[in-house]
Amino acid sequence: MGRYKEIDINKVRTYSLSQRSSKVNVEQDALPPRPEMSVNDLFKGLPKVLKAEDLKSIARKIREAMERNKPVLVMLGGHVIKTGCAPILIDLMEKGYITHLASNGAVAIHDTELALWGQTSEDVLEQLKDGSFGMVSETAGVLNKSASKAAREELGFGESLGISLSDIKPPFGQRSLLVNAHNISVPFTVHVGIGTDIVHQHPSADGASIGQASMKDFRIFAHTVSRLNNGGVVLNLGCAVIMPEVFLKALSVARNLGSPVTNLTTANFDMIQHYRPLINVVQRPVQDGGNGYSITGHHEIMIPLLAAAIYCL
Repeated sequence: MGRYKEIDINKVRTYSLSQRSSKVNVEQDALPPRPEMSVNDLFKGLPKVLKAEDLKSIARKIREAMERNKPVLVMLGGHVIKTGCAPILIDLMEKGYITHLASNGAVAIHDTELALWGQTSEDVLEQLKDGSFGMVSETAGVLNKSASKAAREELGFGESLGISLSDIKPPFGQRSLLVNAHNISVPFTVHVGIGTDIVHQHPSADGASIGQASMKDFRIFAHTVSRLNNGGVVLNLGCAVIMPEVFLKALSVARNLGSPVTNLTTANFDMIQHYRPLINVVQRPVQDGGNGYSITGHHEIMIPLLAAAIYCL
């Protein structure tokens, strides 16, 4: 017999399973997919738990926002464009499910290159060796000229880029977010951090013009944020730093000027959950009313699934 005392569990109190409150039951089980099933049946067959329910809730909130003429503001990071999701976002825009696109500078660069040449995303590791990384002249020419045009004509950076690309009539313009947003008059705002984009490496980059154009876009963005109260939706798709920070500042401006901006829906979609999107998009904006969601997964899978849920549920 050992030297140490142990508790006597012979007198523990038990009770019947029928009396216990349980979090999971068989009614939440998934239905196995069938070869002939529709996309709607697929969503109905998802397990009625956790992120499957969250995804459906986000889709329903977007539909409700459209029906109530509330903004659906979609913030983007560059990887979303590089994973081929632009045509899905364009389709959602055309059908009224996205009412404002906002991005960092990387999105504008990749979207411009894909519109003009049908390709983007250089080999950074290889080209950094000889200093050729980011030195493509045509990309810098379009973006930096658009910034200067925006400053001269008092346009936002995104609007000026949309005009510039539309005037060029690029061969792949049908899959460009900037071109299509311009064509259907959906605001596309571009929020630039000076020195973060390859086009800032070129002699044509004018900091004053870039700053003025991006500041104009911040104010356009803040106007949309001011309209989110009671039913608006904000999605952050793959932007880890700039757009969550811009959103938080715009939200503060809107509330400072008298728009309460509560009872909204926010969601962060990304491959991993970073600090700023979780805090600045999912948590802080809805602490006084609304719902925040975080969905983890690859953009090339989750964005098509979200679109399908919007259309089918």
